[in-house]
Amino acid sequence: MKKIALHWKILIGLLLGIIWAILSSVFGWSEFTLNWIDPFGTIFLNLLKLVAVPLVLFSIIKGVSNLSDISKLGRLGPKTIFIYVLTTLFAVTIGLSLVNLIKPGNKTDFSQRMDNRISYELWVESNLNVSYMDSTRLLSDTSQLTQDRVSVVREIISNAEELSVEDIISDKQNEALNKTKSSRPLQFVVEMVPDNIFKSLNSNGLMLQVIFFAIFFGIVLLLIPKDKAKPVITLVDGLNEVFLKMVNLIMRAAPFFVFTLLAGVISKMAGDSPAKVLEIFKALGWYSIVVILGLFIMAFIFYPLLIRLFVPNISYTEFFKKISPAQLLAFSTSSSVATLPVTMDCVQDNLKVSKEITSFVLPIGATVNMDGTSLYQAVAVIFLAQFHMVDLSISQQLVIVLTATLASIGAAAVPSAGLIMMILVLESVGLNPAWIAIVFPIDRLLDMCRTVVNVTGDATVATVIASSEGKLMELDTKD
Repeated sequence: MKKIALHWKILIGLLLGIIWAILSSVFGWSEFTLNWIDPFGTIFLNLLKLVAVPLVLFSIIKGVSNLSDISKLGRLGPKTIFIYVLTTLFAVTIGLSLVNLIKPGNKTDFSQRMDNRISYELWVESNLNVSYMDSTRLLSDTSQLTQDRVSVVREIISNAEELSVEDIISDKQNEALNKTKSSRPLQFVVEMVPDNIFKSLNSNGLMLQVIFFAIFFGIVLLLIPKDKAKPVITLVDGLNEVFLKMVNLIMRAAPFFVFTLLAGVISKMAGDSPAKVLEIFKALGWYSIVVILGLFIMAFIFYPLLIRLFVPNISYTEFFKKISPAQLLAFSTSSSVATLPVTMDCVQDNLKVSKEITSFVLPIGATVNMDGTSLYQAVAVIFLAQFHMVDLSISQQLVIVLTATLASIGAAAVPSAGLIMMILVLESVGLNPAWIAIVFPIDRLLDMCRTVVNVTGDATVATVIASSEGKLMELDTKD
């Protein structure tokens, strides 16, 4: 068993977790799974989050303080942000192209879509601050609707509207949403600067503040006399090594933890009725196909193309072999921040990117680079519009591109943060934010897939930047 590579062990854990969840649903073991297996998955996430924040803090301080010239920071920082924003824009463009080409929202029954359209018009009529997004008016066109259909639709809508946005998302997500909605245009810049670093370290949603403090701290170490900075740098280096060792110990048990995590997640979705999950996936099949196709293009075509163009000495298969542990862990945890310790380990030890680059680029990427989330938001919003027979113009879709890109940068560090951002994107083009209830059942699975893309993008950008800075060591291709 010791000869099996870690990524294969993790993959085996993933498969066993899925199999166990299906069996537990068939035989009615879901309660046992949730009570005695799922808690270990929660423990795994807690362990990763335990080391993630201090690792980000000490890694960035170490990365900045190790720069021989402070001018390198002025070059490295803008380059990192520019490439991350560029890949995010490309991801949203791919999503919009696919959803407009395949039109997954139009694949459903026409009468159902007409009912959905009426629900949209009723919602617009009941909200004074909302305007129609197109020229269609089914409610005023009696030639297309019979009175009995209107009555049935009104009954359906009265039942559906009882489920509000607040009912769909958790209290923590709702708090983050309200905070984001009430923000001024430059509020995210204000919130980047902490007033209490200990408060920032104690909150999962304030990672940008931790990054700001770490960069500021590292710059100051470069500016003070070397004899004064040396003991602090030594301390930071030592603490960084301690947390890296913690990651190593946690990952030894990753295959077992991944099994428990996946078993718990699927059991929560299926309960004791596998048919319920099958129906959910059937109803949202076309939507899921478009999202996954877009994520596939990003992960397995776009990123490898960047590697091929800027780092030609790394082959296609070699790149994925080196980062596969991080990808598999990202799939099981649905968290770029929780996966960060493993991503840093893969990029540094397997892809041979220098510590100077990994400790600076990857922590920033785990917070601001959300390519998969942005693509997903673009597809979801257009799908929901198609599903409700709302014809969005090119200009309205460009607003989606801009909003999704900016929203992804400041996405809150809460479960399924993409849902929170999708509410803002829906509202930005005048659509009903409660529509997220339609895609909510399958969000967890797609969240797992888009996190893989986020992590792959982080590794790609770090490798490209390392190559451009001459900080990429020669790979050992024997393993």
